[in-house]
Amino acid sequence: MYKAGIITLSDSGYQGLREDESGRIIKHLIQDQFEIVGQKILPDEAVKLKALLIEWCLTCDLILTTGGTGLGVRDITPEATLSVAEKEIPGISEGMRMLSIQKTPFAMLSRGVAVQRERTLIINLPGSPKGVTENLTYLLPILPHALDILTDRKTEH
Repeated sequence: MYKAGIITLSDSGYQGLREDESGRIIKHLIQDQFEIVGQKILPDEAVKLKALLIEWCLTCDLILTTGGTGLGVRDITPEATLSVAEKEIPGISEGMRMLSIQKTPFAMLSRGVAVQRERTLIINLPGSPKGVTENLTYLLPILPHALDILTDRKTEH
């Protein structure tokens, strides 16, 4: 099983003022296919997110973030993710964006990215439970193949 980490970016969630519904949904959707080795809620702070991404890339094959991808002043997830990336994976980002736009026009405002750092795939999911469910349901069938290639467990395409 591939190892996965889940990071929720939410100031109010970090302060205990809001339940982490999106993180819970991610865990529920991936737990049959992935070993979840970490789940954490962080405030919307780039320094903390960057440090955790770098740390978790040492043990995780996949890191899924939720939240912080919108237009708010404190929405820093894509920028922090790109700052630790070695390669951007625009096909995943664009695929999620197109899927979401078909469901709701407000998805055009989401800025999540997908990147590679060493042998770890990092994907920013929206913060809403609906957005997480739709995007992750779309991605789940391709993640094993992507991780097979990324981790050199399977080299044929």
